[in-house]
Amino acid sequence: MTAITLGNSIVSPYARPYIIAEIGVNHEGSLDQARRLIDLAKEGGADAAKFQSYKADTLASKHSPAYWDTTKEPTLSQHQLFKKYDNFGPDEYIALAKHCHEVGIDFLSTPFDDAAIEFLDPLVPFYKIASADLTNIPFLRKVAAKGKPVVLSTGASTLGEIDIAVDALTKAGCQDIVLLHCILNYPTNNANAHLRMISGLRRAFPERLIGYSDHTLPDDAMTSLVTAFLLGSVVIEKHFTHDKTLPGNDHYHAMDLKDLARFVDLVDRIGNLLGPSDHKAPISTEAISRLNARRSIVLTKDVPVGHRLGSGDLTYKRPGTGVSPLYWDEVLGKSVSHSLSADHVLQWADLDNTKV
Repeated sequence: MTAITLGNSIVSPYARPYIIAEIGVNHEGSLDQARRLIDLAKEGGADAAKFQSYKADTLASKHSPAYWDTTKEPTLSQHQLFKKYDNFGPDEYIALAKHCHEVGIDFLSTPFDDAAIEFLDPLVPFYKIASADLTNIPFLRKVAAKGKPVVLSTGASTLGEIDIAVDALTKAGCQDIVLLHCILNYPTNNANAHLRMISGLRRAFPERLIGYSDHTLPDDAMTSLVTAFLLGSVVIEKHFTHDKTLPGNDHYHAMDLKDLARFVDLVDRIGNLLGPSDHKAPISTEAISRLNARRSIVLTKDVPVGHRLGSGDLTYKRPGTGVSPLYWDEVLGKSVSHSLSADHVLQWADLDNTKV
């Protein structure tokens, strides 16, 4: 796959990566805070502001244990944690989508149940599916039936499971799929990020675009995201907050406005360095260098008309405005059509019966 359209962007291996600011539930149930986070995501340069649409009662049993760092988020039950932040319904997501449209950023929200798939469908340009639903075949089929592109996180999954998920999506009607490498740890230690798996996904699914969803702690260089970009990630997703010092499961490993802006600046500068193509060829600004810095065949001595050129008559010097040394063997043995002086930059017109 060479390119797909995600929201207002065309995503391809040679384009700027599509950046998703994963707000999730970092609004903590406040619509005003959610709007503020959208504004900050836009200010930082993200392409999309993403939320999470779930209800604790349809997502997790009351007996679902925590799988996050409980020193940062002490809630021991998934149901209890999700219950804290599941007060948004369709009206709130409609309001947030409207705000995204006004601000000029794509609105996304990951659905976690069938009802969310339905009310989000008129609001989202494509679906983002969480790693935890990669094996949820009936859910994947319902999303795919909407006929929109799907960005699928692959945390904690095997290649075989990803293959089954892709097969389910395509058979249910979704052809445009982006696979995100992800490690389903909150946070993800750098040693566990395994960014080389991005290359592995590209190799295993050459017909799909590959991206990265990051859960490592951000550093000043935004190292994990930059590395993922250099490994070929065309979609970059990272949690986003207005304050990394806040308690809770998603603030401390998220990026803030400064992190996001710094990453966007790095991506733009690196993208400028990488260029638009991997096909090796001289570029237009090298034309003068090809002409003046390369060598031509040059005479070492005066030669009379009709003289047959030998290796002792020739050398190679700058500029490259004459016959290139690339044709050295073709020039040897040719006779000159007129007398020439030492240090003359040989031209094809100087040779008799010359054909190239």
